[in-house]
Amino acid sequence: MKTSIATVSISGSFTEKLEAIAGAGFDGIEIFEQDFIASDFTPHEVGRMVRDAGLEITLFQPFRDFEGLPEPHRSRAFARAARKFELMNQLGTDLVLVCSSVHPAAMGGIDRMAEDFSQLGDLARAHGVRVGFEALCWGRHVNDHRDAWEVVRRADHPNIGLILDSFHTLGRKIDPETIRRIPGDKIFFVQLADAPAIDMDLLYWSRHFRNMPGEGDLDVTGFMRAVAATGYAGPLSLEIFNDQFRAGLPRLVARDGHRSLISLMDRVRREEPALNIDLPEFPQAAPVSRGGIHRIRHRGSGGRAAGNPAGGHGLCAGWAACVKARVAVAAGRDQRAGQYRQQRLFPHLLCGAWHHGFGNRRDGARCTRRPCPRAGAAGA
Repeated sequence: MKTSIATVSISGSFTEKLEAIAGAGFDGIEIFEQDFIASDFTPHEVGRMVRDAGLEITLFQPFRDFEGLPEPHRSRAFARAARKFELMNQLGTDLVLVCSSVHPAAMGGIDRMAEDFSQLGDLARAHGVRVGFEALCWGRHVNDHRDAWEVVRRADHPNIGLILDSFHTLGRKIDPETIRRIPGDKIFFVQLADAPAIDMDLLYWSRHFRNMPGEGDLDVTGFMRAVAATGYAGPLSLEIFNDQFRAGLPRLVARDGHRSLISLMDRVRREEPALNIDLPEFPQAAPVSRGGIHRIRHRGSGGRAAGNPAGGHGLCAGWAACVKARVAVAAGRDQRAGQYRQQRLFPHLLCGAWHHGFGNRRDGARCTRRPCPRAGAAGA
């Protein structure tokens, strides 16, 4: 199994991102164009840095607003593509992501778009590169991977294939089982992301609330089971747009990302043993004893724990210890001040940062109950 991650998923300079990704054990990276532009390196230098780190550039992205355009926009799009292909040759990568157009002048029509991609395939072949078409879930005319696949199928070009993204499929509530009908050799790349179930604009949701597979509410495991059933054997890559991740330590986010991919594919293998998953055998997960979980009670709120319909927060022992330590540090040596902080400030801190019933949710969404019952009970 080849693992990859988009540079946009973590914080830091290009050099810091590269070090974190290599240190986490990934095999390759997606270079997001903005990260490349923001760096001080030439394309040749970037390619050499990636290879020296023991990585490969699995994908260059994005190329926007290409298909279905009238003239003169269409000719300009092909000219942009030619320059992009030349840049890819200098970087040392052979795959570019073309996301479905949101251009206001873009016209619909599967045959029209297929003809555009067929000609783009000829241009790509002349430069020794390939093109992957991805359906953005907010695309103007193509926002479903089934339509993107139909464009690719009708283009019928060896240098044109499909790119699948779990968020774009699952965010629109499209049945991932439809992926099983796509030939694996025409899927050029797979991007993975989870997300909490939030009813909001698709673009805003995608750009700010994606997280690692297994940390949200989307059926990423079912998505990957369908992808694996096609025979796809290419990279599995994380593309995570998340404000908190971009503010975190690159090495920690990268390490968690790599672990999430391993954990995801282990779940896929266990749920559908007939699939050929390239992973070493892992032992079954050890059962968690109820005695290993501690619940924090607060006098001001009646001491209700997570899972109780009356409300409250249940937290794992590690998080509880972390927060207790922070309270103790803030209180200094004054034990009475520490008790005061824990009773009056701690409930407000929780409701300001975590969803009620944390024991059953992993999205970290803010409390939506107003007024906050814990903050009110504590007199905040």
